[in-house]
Amino acid sequence: MDQFIRDNVEKSEFLVNRSVFTDREMLARERAEIFNKCWLFIGHDTEIAELGDYKRKKVGGRNLLFVRSQDGEIRALFNTCPHRGALIARENEGNSRVFRCFYHAWSFKNDGELVGMPGKDGFPEDFNAEGTKNMKAVKRVENYRGFVFVNFDEDAISLDEYLGNAKEYIDLVVDQSEYGLEAQGGVQEYSVRANWKLLAENSVDLYHGMPTHKTYFDIKQAQDPELKNVKLEGEGVELDNGHAVIEYIAPWGRPVAQWTPIWDDELKQDMERMKVKLADRYGEERADRIANYNRNIVIFPNLVINDIMAVTARTFYPTSPGYMEVSGYSLAPKGEEETHRMARNDNFLEFLGPGGFATPDDNEALELCQEAYNNNEEVEWNDISKGMVRGAGNAMATDEVQMRNFWRQYNARIQESLNKEKEVAQR
Repeated sequence: MDQFIRDNVEKSEFLVNRSVFTDREMLARERAEIFNKCWLFIGHDTEIAELGDYKRKKVGGRNLLFVRSQDGEIRALFNTCPHRGALIARENEGNSRVFRCFYHAWSFKNDGELVGMPGKDGFPEDFNAEGTKNMKAVKRVENYRGFVFVNFDEDAISLDEYLGNAKEYIDLVVDQSEYGLEAQGGVQEYSVRANWKLLAENSVDLYHGMPTHKTYFDIKQAQDPELKNVKLEGEGVELDNGHAVIEYIAPWGRPVAQWTPIWDDELKQDMERMKVKLADRYGEERADRIANYNRNIVIFPNLVINDIMAVTARTFYPTSPGYMEVSGYSLAPKGEEETHRMARNDNFLEFLGPGGFATPDDNEALELCQEAYNNNEEVEWNDISKGMVRGAGNAMATDEVQMRNFWRQYNARIQESLNKEKEVAQR
């Protein structure tokens, strides 16, 4: 199989071959051409706010330590002892100046420098003079407004260039507070028996909202009769480098200046004051976008930032073609008042959290797709054509232009590697 998408603009038809969700060779190619070369989200800088704070992370198939060293620099260290390879940090998070390997007790400063090992007289005096026995660090670690990414390709373009015009939408999320965002404690980790690309699609798929999450909308409409008059209207936007966004009117309460009847009147007055402050800071138009519009952003390949009734960042990695591990982080504006934070957390738990209305519904839908891909031999193609008839620049949020943008980037990266192999074979 060497044709993964069929992109027929004249016919307004876009198809994706279902083999990309089930083929093991394809997963190996994705690891080489996507997860080894793209910028990958490792965490928010407020997760490691203090010197010595660290968290264990799995990124791109590697075990990493996300650490703020004593010099204040954020590093991503490979969590493996340069001696015999054991995991060094076994706790998922903590604060420490030194990491000590359980196996032979080699010790390292939290910037990775080797500072001690038992039986030192068994090694040359200039042992580690060149630093080759220090913990190895990921060389490319960059931060955009608190979102920290790593790249295992030392020749990759900068994170700033990679994010491109997606930064406009990240800025709208972060600017909810003049102090930026902060990660709330804990991380939600779960797995889904489905291919990782299905979650990327699903995260910018507003078309499925009403049928898949009908129970949630029924409850919201019972709480707020005015909700029935609000349609999920907005636009789908193709962004640089395969990133994409849907931006649409928020029909529910947002603890950034949009009140809902299930909250008390005191909170309503607070929301009105917050809206005035946003307008003073950014002007009426930008304040309106920040307060009254939702954003579902996909940063290619596997970071999703949902700025809807609360803010969450999700990242996901495949362990096999039909299985992925997901990590979710709840984010909130720094300096947020306690009552607002409570309303935000209620929103988060009700819809976005692993036990909320959305995640189980979505996981069920994705697993149904994966199970039905057993029919791939006879039924080969997914259709992702919705909205092509409207033409470029006219896509609605419920169209599928944002998914097509993901797939075009995916196809370009995979096809480039295939073409290089063909060129080598023909020499």
